[in-house]
This record gives sequence, structure tokens and C-alpha cells, in this order.
Amino acid sequence: MSKENSRPKWDEYFLKLAMLASERSTCPRMHCGCVLVKDRFVLATGYNGSLPHQPHCEDVGCLIVDNHCVRTNHAEINALVQATVHGISTKGSTAYITNMSCTTCSKALIAAGIKRVVVFSDFHDTLATKFYNESGVEIKNLGMPDKEIKYNLKDYSSARKTKNSK
Repeated sequence: MSKENSRPKWDEYFLKLAMLASERSTCPRMHCGCVLVKDRFVLATGYNGSLPHQPHCEDVGCLIVDNHCVRTNHAEINALVQATVHGISTKGSTAYITNMSCTTCSKALIAAGIKRVVVFSDFHDTLATKFYNESGVEIKNLGMPDKEIKYNLKDYSSARKTKNSK
């Protein structure tokens, strides 16, 4: 395999970042990550987690209402909030999300100007796809990316020795 073919494409790269963000999730019912990107620049990240200074589901249990945990904000909301807190516009950006948005999150992303959603997993009981389609938001389902992070320590070690010997 050539070096060029071993590099992930941009969509896969940013979706892998969303997968990494999902590992910070504190609700055991669903680990979800979201990365907001514009012009190949990460604007903000988010994951399912409790409000600041509030207990986490993994510590005190989920707070279930109508079969949904309401203790946590979803990854998309947390990413949008992070962008807002830092004064970053999300207009025209892409949301890379590990799981298809719930209805509420899709509406928030649409209202925030997201123009494209890249996802690898569907979500049940959601109107997200309908709302995205009606709003002209492009949806791209990549399927599960290869989770393995590939690197060659031998090449890194050789390059470092060459650099240090000069």
C-alpha cells in the first residue's frame, strides 16, 4: 500500500476524532462524539456528558424520562455550546457525529448553520434525517471507520535519529 493510500481521507479523519471525543462520554447509555469542522479546521468538539459541575451518570446513575437520559447534554449540543462560549461561528460547517442526531440536536445543528453531517451510525426514533433533508443539509453515512490508529514507530525512530545526527 502506498503512503498516500494509507492516510485517512478528511471525512474519515474527522470522524475518527469524533470517535475519540465519544470516549469522554459520561452517560453509559450512549457514548457519542461530535466534531464541528470548517475548511478542514476543528472549530469545537463535544460528547455526551452532564452539565458543568453536575454529577455524571456513570457516578450517580442515569435520570430517565420517557426512556431517555435527561441528565446529559448530547454531543452535538456540547459542541455547539463550546463554539458559542469561544465566539466561534458554525455557519457553513460540517458536523462529524458518531451516531445520527436525535430530533432536538438536528434542529439545533440546522439552526446553527451546519450544512453537512457525516455520521457512521444510525439513531432510532429520530426525525433528524427528515429535518436535515428538508433544510438542505447534506448527510453522508461513512459506515464504521477503521478504529485502529496506524503508525510506524520504526520510520519515526529512523527519521528522528537522522535529524539528531545532523
